[in-house]
Amino acid sequence: MWKVVLVEDETFVRESVKEIIRWEELGFALAGEASNGEEALELIRREPPDLVLCDIVMPKMDGLELLKETRKAGIASKFVMLTCIGDFESVRQAMEYGASNYILKLSMSVKDLRETLGKISEELCAAKPATPPAREIERGPDVLADRIAHPEVKKIIRYIEHNYDQEISLASLARHVMMGENYVSALFKKKTGETLIHYLHRIRIEKAIEYLRSTDLPVSQIGQNVGFMNDNYFIKIFKRMTGTTPSQFRQSR
Repeated sequence: MWKVVLVEDETFVRESVKEIIRWEELGFALAGEASNGEEALELIRREPPDLVLCDIVMPKMDGLELLKETRKAGIASKFVMLTCIGDFESVRQAMEYGASNYILKLSMSVKDLRETLGKISEELCAAKPATPPAREIERGPDVLADRIAHPEVKKIIRYIEHNYDQEISLASLARHVMMGENYVSALFKKKTGETLIHYLHRIRIEKAIEYLRSTDLPVSQIGQNVGFMNDNYFIKIFKRMTGTTPSQFRQSR
């Protein structure tokens, strides 16, 4: 999961951004938030995030100065600037200092945020060293379920094992065990060492590997068979977890 710090002095905007995006489904986790640049800089220095989603105009320290100070500290976090119409000179300077993108707050939509986060995720994946070969990620759900004592976590693991090919979300898993989404997410991570979305992806990729080894089904069909309705997303997650694309994996076998 890519870690995000959200920096915005307007409470309404900050809360809206937090609520309108299903962060985990896009591979991101909110690691912290701040209402001004000074607070944010402390967070970033203490535990550098992968992405800073940052307003430009803020009290104490604005977004542009925060970006500059972050770079002075040798921290390479991606920056996406939230801006209002008329701030384009600040945006231009931010891009010069390495900001990846900007979003207009007045016209910001779920689509804008999802597209921007998708682009950032691709950039982060491209910069990340290749992960271990697929054979090294194969540790079945039964092994994990056997060593987990917590009944609700075990129930989630079994549910994913039997329904990985269906649409699964944090909300649906929370309903399955009749717990709150935030609690379930934190509990699963504490008991297994993995986030729910990472575990779901891992199980789906393991199942995809079985198909690639034992069938001649097209890659797109395999992706659908294991629960990925989008071919590009399937290929991206497969490569993130195995270091190779499904087609390359099949050819190597």
